[in-house]
Amino acid sequence: MTIVAKFGGSSLANASQFEKVKNIVLSNPERKYIVPSAPGRVHKDEQKVTDLLILLYDLAVRNLNTREILLMIKDRYQAIIQDLELSIDLSQEFETIEKNLLSDLTLDYVLSRGEYLNGKLLAHYLGYEFMDPMELIYFLPDGRVDGKRTYAALDAMAKEHQKVVIPGFYGCGADGKVKTFSRGGSDITGSIIACGVSANLYENWTDVTGFLAADPRIVDKPHQINFITYPELRELSYSGASILHEEAVFPVTNKGIPIEIRNTNAPEEEGTYIIQDILDDPKEPPITGVAGRKNFSVINLQKIRMSQDLSFLRKALTVFEANDVFPEHIPSSIDSLSFIISDSYLENKRERIISELKTFCAPDEISISSGIALVTIVGRNMKNRVGISSKIFTTLADNNINIQMIVQGASEINIIIGVREEDFAPAQKVIYEAFFQKEPK
Repeated sequence: MTIVAKFGGSSLANASQFEKVKNIVLSNPERKYIVPSAPGRVHKDEQKVTDLLILLYDLAVRNLNTREILLMIKDRYQAIIQDLELSIDLSQEFETIEKNLLSDLTLDYVLSRGEYLNGKLLAHYLGYEFMDPMELIYFLPDGRVDGKRTYAALDAMAKEHQKVVIPGFYGCGADGKVKTFSRGGSDITGSIIACGVSANLYENWTDVTGFLAADPRIVDKPHQINFITYPELRELSYSGASILHEEAVFPVTNKGIPIEIRNTNAPEEEGTYIIQDILDDPKEPPITGVAGRKNFSVINLQKIRMSQDLSFLRKALTVFEANDVFPEHIPSSIDSLSFIISDSYLENKRERIISELKTFCAPDEISISSGIALVTIVGRNMKNRVGISSKIFTTLADNNINIQMIVQGASEINIIIGVREEDFAPAQKVIYEAFFQKEPK
């Protein structure tokens, strides 16, 4: 059996956390490939190393003094070395970083050093080999992973090396330089490695025990999800649940490799298994979880006989494409289209987009509504149960929460409702309580 174990930033934030990780790794000899993130924070007053590296890059590109911030980063690693009484010396690594800040500066390179240095420390501490993902994970010119080259490299590595630490978050770009995934991309690295070495299990260790059915900042002590399917995980992660990067399921899906979310601080507790398929259990709640995101706007277009104009949707989408704006959802009726768009895309573009839509699409009426939040209800069992939508809508109505819009995916595993931002938390809370809270005796 082969296990790939990825440890998040909070799991490797300091020497105490390193000790926990070592105990976990060495407790099972099947944990052969270890993927570390950069040191995060355990306490609120601590800085994440990745945040410090962003500041380091910002100073470097402005030709400002980087010595102080570089020393702060070095001190984080040195504290771990001293507390664990390790013999490793990272001085040469920091000299290389300082030199590259002057000669070959890229944001991806700077950000990747957090994982790189932590990987060096962890490999030394565990007595494992260290392998740089620059030699294992390759990207195509368009930014996608070069699967053919990557999986060939990982297969060759697995045949010759076991007990290996491979830093997360980055690999080798098409230009031969460091290329990073998006923030949180160490989850993706772990998934790619699990697929490449044909692992039996991909463990993702973090600071919570499994995946929760709702945001604990909104719902008091939401229950833990014991089993969840890949599609459900994707929907919840994309919709605001931040335990696992939503892209991390793709590499393991084809091989059916299960993912288990575990808690570094409570390794004895069972986590959440993310698997390919689960049989419907009528005793289980019909929904798996609820999540949400804020800061959306809705652009509404109305035109008589719109349904007879085959080019209308194409013209509208062309305007959004030309402005690098991605519509999340497109609810429609016979004479209207609505485009739900994250405010992050619309920044400084609203007036231009409205003007171009008027010119290119010639709608009878156009309007934009802001302050919208999306709440997503996810459940593989929803399509097999009668009355789920009715229960959701009745619950919201009984709590005086107005629904701005409704979207349901073709797979029928999710229902998305738009509400005003002031109803964002109340909507999630009452929906969770309607499906999970036990009736009083």
